[in-house]
Amino acid sequence: MRKIILTYGLLAGVIVSVLMLISLSLWHNDAVNFDNSELIGYASMVVALSVIFFGIKAYRDNHQNGALKFVKGLQVGLLITLVASLLYAGTWETYYQTNPKVQASFIDKYTEHSLNKMKAAGASSVEIEQKAKQMASMAEMYKNPLIRFGMTMLEILPVGIAVTLICAAALRRKSPKALAQAAA
Repeated sequence: MRKIILTYGLLAGVIVSVLMLISLSLWHNDAVNFDNSELIGYASMVVALSVIFFGIKAYRDNHQNGALKFVKGLQVGLLITLVASLLYAGTWETYYQTNPKVQASFIDKYTEHSLNKMKAAGASSVEIEQKAKQMASMAEMYKNPLIRFGMTMLEILPVGIAVTLICAAALRRKSPKALAQAAA
């Protein structure tokens, strides 16, 4: 089981990390902005985490003689998700730490974008001021690498959990012996 988890987890992690780095390079060239980067980011997570399906299937077919209980599929999928998520968060942290330009501007650009969206939507000055205070607090927290790493993990983990639930449900199967008894 360990080999499957590491193989598929690393594969998913590499895919999502490479897609993140590509989208970041497009973001720096203004081909991607905050409005569409979220959609691109989560779509790339779903694509990368679809590897979970193949990991659970490989475990079922190669280690469980074609049988798989939902809970075991859930366990395999969540562990693959964990490996992929750690790689994804590690990639972001490395990118963030090695790019002073990103460190200096990312949160400021994000704050400006959020406040401009609120203004365009007709938010009151009080609401905008409250949001600005929240964003300033978040920017202060984001300076801490452990908090930043945790926030990055929280981006991908829910996607992985959702994909895992779907895959574990789709791939569960009774043993051939149990199926034969049920048919008799």
